[in-house]
Amino acid sequence: MSGTTTKPHEIVERALALSTADGCVVIADEESSANLRWARNALTTNGVTRGRRLTVIATVDGGKGTASGVVSRSAVTADDLEPLVRAAEAAAREAGPAEDAQPLVRGGQASADFTESPAETNSEVFAAFAPALGEAFAAAGSAGRELYGFAFHALTSTYLGSSTGLRLRHDQPTGTLEVNAKSPDGTRSAWAGAATRDFTDVDPRALDTDLARRLAWAERRIELPAGRYETLLPPSAVADLMIYQLWSSGARDAAEGRTVFSKKGGGGGTRVGEKLSPLPLTLRGDPAEPGLESAPFVIAHASEENASVFDNGLPVEPVDWIREGTLQRLPATRHGAGLTGLPATPAPDNLVLDGGSGKSLDEMVAATERGLLLTCLWYIREVDPATLLLTGLTRDGVYLVENGEVSGVVNNFRFNESPVDLLGRATEAGRTERTLPREWSDYFTRAAAPALRIPDFNMSSVSQGV
Repeated sequence: MSGTTTKPHEIVERALALSTADGCVVIADEESSANLRWARNALTTNGVTRGRRLTVIATVDGGKGTASGVVSRSAVTADDLEPLVRAAEAAAREAGPAEDAQPLVRGGQASADFTESPAETNSEVFAAFAPALGEAFAAAGSAGRELYGFAFHALTSTYLGSSTGLRLRHDQPTGTLEVNAKSPDGTRSAWAGAATRDFTDVDPRALDTDLARRLAWAERRIELPAGRYETLLPPSAVADLMIYQLWSSGARDAAEGRTVFSKKGGGGGTRVGEKLSPLPLTLRGDPAEPGLESAPFVIAHASEENASVFDNGLPVEPVDWIREGTLQRLPATRHGAGLTGLPATPAPDNLVLDGGSGKSLDEMVAATERGLLLTCLWYIREVDPATLLLTGLTRDGVYLVENGEVSGVVNNFRFNESPVDLLGRATEAGRTERTLPREWSDYFTRAAAPALRIPDFNMSSVSQGV
């Protein structure tokens, strides 16, 4: 096979053929992306990129257990394969037994498109979006506001093969849109974002209309002190908090007493089966969720808290993490399942919170006597894993609601809250809608959530951020 070979499935097959290890998994990721950027109501840059990354996972059996070695490289051709495979094998032989070692997943039916060329995106993905963006620029300019932002679309084709017969493929489109509107003097700012698979379902003109309304709200400024306030968390903020909760809910750490999902009182065990919210909220993931589709099998480039390279190719099933307010499942690798007695549960690459009243955020505002309406959260960091206490900042608009109407913009705050506690204290959930989690948009974009009403959200201090 020549060094000019570019077909991903051939690269995978060649790497497997070169392997002399006891087991081998090869993952080829072919990614293309397109982007637009703009500032002050005018496009500034656009571009298209292409890339390939190959990951080789070698496993070596020994008297004390099975070791693994993982090596990844970018821009790999056929001539680069043998050194890459040998490096992974050397890493495995030098490593001690892997704690998460399990038999490699055995192959079933191959993906029908495994031998086909990778899917690709290009600037055509913005064919309908770009003219609408131009109209938004014109509307914003005529009204004296400035739009800044970017649109990004990526399409990754992943080819996964193994020495145990796996031949799987998944094409994952990912699109994000973020827009900031600013007053000409820079004293007022508002943000809106959206997640999409193909940019056919996002309208920058609608986002600009919402941003104009928020900038108008900000014409009156009100200073408020730190304290606990009735607060409406919009879907973006709720998604950011629920994603962090999911990332922190590993079965093994919970069973070993290290997280908020550990059984209270010590002695091991988890809170599975415990009521977490008085509202009938369901937090779930499903690879086939319409508009949020994700890989139906495990793709693990490295072993970490809730993922194991030994689980590559394991089917990912729909799962209810919380069902009608009660904790049902925790993410668990096969190794973690063996340690905890809980089912092996790979996490789908999407997250949906539903079970609310179906009210829009505007309807929830109209039913608020006095409270705060947030736009989004930022710089979220963990303070205490035992309670999942998080801290972070509000950003780009905190608004005071009085007698069912927004009366002005207030200063930003630092908050201290636990998403688990928030679920227990929420008094209302609205309509679930697809949203872009602003804080985690570089890592997790496939989310849907309702707005939540929290009667006593803890704004721990005032922040000077815009």
